[in-house]
Amino acid sequence: MAEQTQIDLGPDPSLLLVDDDEIFVNRLSRAMERRGFRPQVTLNVADAIAAAKRSPAAYAVVDLRLEDGSGLDVVEALREARPDARIIVLTGYGAIATAVAAVKMGATDYLSKPADANDIVSALLQTGELLPPPPENPMSADRVKWEHIQRVYEQCDRNVSETARRLHMHRRTLQRILAKRSPK
Repeated sequence: MAEQTQIDLGPDPSLLLVDDDEIFVNRLSRAMERRGFRPQVTLNVADAIAAAKRSPAAYAVVDLRLEDGSGLDVVEALREARPDARIIVLTGYGAIATAVAAVKMGATDYLSKPADANDIVSALLQTGELLPPPPENPMSADRVKWEHIQRVYEQCDRNVSETARRLHMHRRTLQRILAKRSPK
């Protein structure tokens, strides 16, 4: 495994991580801790807003869609509590409208899942108007499509007909896609 180097995070390396995917957020927390951050993990909007008010972090990574509401509420609460916070909105639903809303609410940047710790650190520490460099190993378009279909399928409680309806696909086409392995 590659050794992680400490990054100059300034006097306050506090980091609020908000995601309802407990496995993902705990893995991200460990990765960020190795990079010098002091992470605090929350799994829902209510706990994240309470944490933002109690001790606002200098950095935050917030999932857009949480089980109990929108991550934009967390962005707003953190921005009120700490105007200089660097906030990244992370989501599996990359859409221009939500990206614009996130930035208007005070997010520093917007990343689509799956993003690794290096992508997140790069976005958190990016300064100026320049775009961060592209990821080293971005997902293929086929993989992005497959991930999206899998997410909608899970949200529809693995109901193929409902998933096909929501994705505007023929049910048999969806069944063939679901039967295949994930693309690289």
